[in-house]
Amino acid sequence: MSVLVYTESENGKFKKAALEVVSYAKAVADQMGSTVTAVAINADNADSLGIYGASKVLSITDDTLNTFNAKKYAAVIEQAAKNEASNIIILSSSADSRYLAPLLAVGLEAGYVSNVVEAPSSTSPFTVKRTAFTNKAFANTEIHSDVKIVGLSNNSFGVVESGGTANVESFSPSLPDSGVTVESVDKATDKVSIADAEIVVSGGRGLKGPENWGMVEELADVLGAATACSKPVSDLGWRSHGEHVGQTGKPVASNLYIAIGISGAIQHLAGINASKVKVVINTDPEAPFFKAADYGVVGDAFEVVPALIEKLKAFKAQNV
Repeated sequence: MSVLVYTESENGKFKKAALEVVSYAKAVADQMGSTVTAVAINADNADSLGIYGASKVLSITDDTLNTFNAKKYAAVIEQAAKNEASNIIILSSSADSRYLAPLLAVGLEAGYVSNVVEAPSSTSPFTVKRTAFTNKAFANTEIHSDVKIVGLSNNSFGVVESGGTANVESFSPSLPDSGVTVESVDKATDKVSIADAEIVVSGGRGLKGPENWGMVEELADVLGAATACSKPVSDLGWRSHGEHVGQTGKPVASNLYIAIGISGAIQHLAGINASKVKVVINTDPEAPFFKAADYGVVGDAFEVVPALIEKLKAFKAQNV
């Protein structure tokens, strides 16, 4: 009975979250005295997952799965779990995986725990540590069902190379009719994605307009970061809704989150609270974000950010 892990990919390339969940699954498998089997859908270089701990990769190649479809993807993973007699399934905490997990839990009659941040502290009973109360606390949760589904919080465990090799096998599951047709998908291909980013630079209404977003993008470029925004900014049409982060947008669990001109509404803070280090730049010293931030700069973003960019460029030039 191997530990089964679903590895997300895009345009044939594995996402960073995929490598992290395989690394985590390897740690779980070592505790259980088991191995790791990965499910890879339309992914290139499936054997590379062996580097991070997978012993076997079930490779699915099907053009109808090029676009994410929760019902079909859940069917693939459910059949893989039954095929491998896996009673532990590891997913990431991406939007796609959060959609998948409940469907899998119903199909496999499994217990599901999300936002897990550490390897199990015990395997009998199976106990994991997860964030709770919008990342303000931790809870040690026991799963007593025969089949267990674990949703790993992004950037919580890290990518760990174990130097192994993986045997790649073709897998051809039966796919249900989902009743959903995707007409088109538009994605930015030249930017770091928010889901995979270790650093996120985010802007709010304090930037006064979309014409001032250049400095946010320049700072992100210098840091190799993703760009994001608060809900009011996307609602105003300054930035796309794909960049909206927070409780009602995309969750962020980056190593560094820089908020520029964002006051810190409770919904925004709830969505980015899992970030390890939070930095805020705001003219208002009473802005709620300062209470949640690890570091704060009270100042005009139009003065602070260009100076920060200049210093970072100088630092990088000295360390080339």
